[in-house]
Amino acid sequence: MTAPSGVGRAWDTALARVEAAARRVGRDPASVRIIAATKTVPVDRIREVLAAGCTDLGENRAQELLAKAPELADAAPLWHFIGSLQRNKVKALAPWVRCWHTLDRESLVADLAGRAPGARVLVEVNLAAEPQKGGCPPEALGPLVASARRAGLDVVGLMTVPPRGVDPRPWFAELVARAEALGLPERSMGMSEDFEVAVEEGATIVRLGRTLFGDRD
Repeated sequence: MTAPSGVGRAWDTALARVEAAARRVGRDPASVRIIAATKTVPVDRIREVLAAGCTDLGENRAQELLAKAPELADAAPLWHFIGSLQRNKVKALAPWVRCWHTLDRESLVADLAGRAPGARVLVEVNLAAEPQKGGCPPEALGPLVASARRAGLDVVGLMTVPPRGVDPRPWFAELVARAEALGLPERSMGMSEDFEVAVEEGATIVRLGRTLFGDRD
């Protein structure tokens, strides 16, 4: 048997940590999906994480996804767009993206509905109202979800990034509460520095970059 690569070992470790966090709070580990966040990661290293068992890839930048997706088409990963989305990129991304995590404003609804009818989407919420971050204000969440549903989009959940340097638990708990109130099953929250806490608080999707690939240049 071939020994796992460094990325492969990192995947196995991350999977074990997710499973342990889920079991600590009585959750089924299978209810949590790991997305490998591949910003700046070259294709050969992405192939290593796919070979280790990862099926879901997340890109922050449209140009990177559009460059990598054709090269990795033979591996048939599920692509998630997890970065700030520009309206003029939707058409090019639509053939590749299986789930859009960053619907955060009304102007994107028509573009997604027109270019990717029935698209599976998560609404990004800026719970702490941080001006440097994307995400809709909490008070706009309900109307945005309703608008996306009317447009025929498949709204499946919410996404957030908590403020840095503070306990993320209250922010994760708030996202879960808001998702439950709207009848949305998916909660995309938790990255390399806080994913175990996110799982304990109810994440169904965690987005891991540094944990799998090491520090980026």
